[in-house]
Amino acid sequence: MSMESHDEVTRLWLIRHGQPQGDAQGRCYGRLDVGLSIEGRRQITGVAAHLAGVPLGAVYCSPRRRAVESAHLIAAGHSLTPTPVEGLSELSFGDFEGLTYEEIERDYPSLYQQWMESPTGIQFPNGEGFTTMQHRVLEAARVLRRRHQGESLAIVSHGGVNRILLADALEMSPARIFRIGQRYAAANRIDYFDSEPLVETINECWY
Repeated sequence: MSMESHDEVTRLWLIRHGQPQGDAQGRCYGRLDVGLSIEGRRQITGVAAHLAGVPLGAVYCSPRRRAVESAHLIAAGHSLTPTPVEGLSELSFGDFEGLTYEEIERDYPSLYQQWMESPTGIQFPNGEGFTTMQHRVLEAARVLRRRHQGESLAIVSHGGVNRILLADALEMSPARIFRIGQRYAAANRIDYFDSEPLVETINECWY
């Protein structure tokens, strides 16, 4: 029996936030609370227009401002209020937060080299490691799927969060998640037939 033959489908729309304000670009800004740029609002407005005709039972988001602002633009077309979920936050870069890659290479040469060689293997000083982030993201998504079984919902968060959920659905090795493109305001769709995922859309942009 194919997955499509199941009656009950839980549909997740995974949306990356729009472009952030200029001072965050080119920096590690996982937990920095920056809002959307004018271009970022334009990008998300395109996503919101596309999703306006799609039934949504709920909208959830990362608590970071760039995700919250994006989620409000999407939720407005459905008369919904987005609910922030801490588990959907981007990776915490710890001491690297707010630094450019050039500054990290200069000030933390050994850690920088380790990071470049194994992007998912590093533990960021006073921050998170990939495994910790992966566990919290997958658990947050499981909770939301159980809560909204048989519904469609939007999760507005970050490139790292989306890659983790897509890689899990595709049974990809974590070491390969950066082979999944995630542009600003990218839309992705995973349909869950019972507990079996079917990835329908990756890195779609409607702007």
